[in-house]
Amino acid sequence: MTDEDPGVYALPITVDYGGRELTVTPSAVETDRGLVLIDVGPPGAVDGLRTHLRELGFDLEDVWCVVVTHHDGDHVGGLAELLERTDAVVATHPEEAPYVRGDRDPIKGDGDDYRPVGVDLELVGGARVPTVAGPMEIVEIPGHAPGHVSLQFSDHDLLLAGDALVADGDEPLSGPKPEFTPDMERAAESVGRLAALEVGQVVCFHGGYVEADDERIAEIHAALRE
Repeated sequence: MTDEDPGVYALPITVDYGGRELTVTPSAVETDRGLVLIDVGPPGAVDGLRTHLRELGFDLEDVWCVVVTHHDGDHVGGLAELLERTDAVVATHPEEAPYVRGDRDPIKGDGDDYRPVGVDLELVGGARVPTVAGPMEIVEIPGHAPGHVSLQFSDHDLLLAGDALVADGDEPLSGPKPEFTPDMERAAESVGRLAALEVGQVVCFHGGYVEADDERIAEIHAALRE
């Protein structure tokens, strides 16, 4: 992450997932209580997270909260293992909570790639979490998943996009992948919602950090509507 965004750290990790090598980018955010982790990654991700955090001067025990952007296995597969090593609380959108808890089967996949865990906090759009980098605001962006959320840091024009935007294809930044997005119409509307924010920097779970602004996101939204 850049010097202009103190206290927000992208944590790219590469693990074997579904028989292939997968690189994903959870993020850690400093608060007065410790670290908020944005997603965990698939099974096997925790050791990589611990290595990253130690290089930054933290440890897993500093994580007091995990915000789950949505319940896909590559985001929550390592969550149960993390909770075995920390006392972190789990927060997610109310529409995602039943899947994270195991009350409902995951929409994508058969559930074998993660173990259900309890949900301690349910976060809706507009909720704010105080952080060292200023308020972290929950932005509701359904489509890729029913209760998918992104996180906005308006003090730094920074967006943690989750899977609403990706940066691991031919384009430096593009919309959600249709093959993994059950409701592309709602997902396109959500990209439009992101385009209305003041954005200058984006962290995608798939692709990591990108310098891209709301104008580029508006272009993606327009293309999705064609």
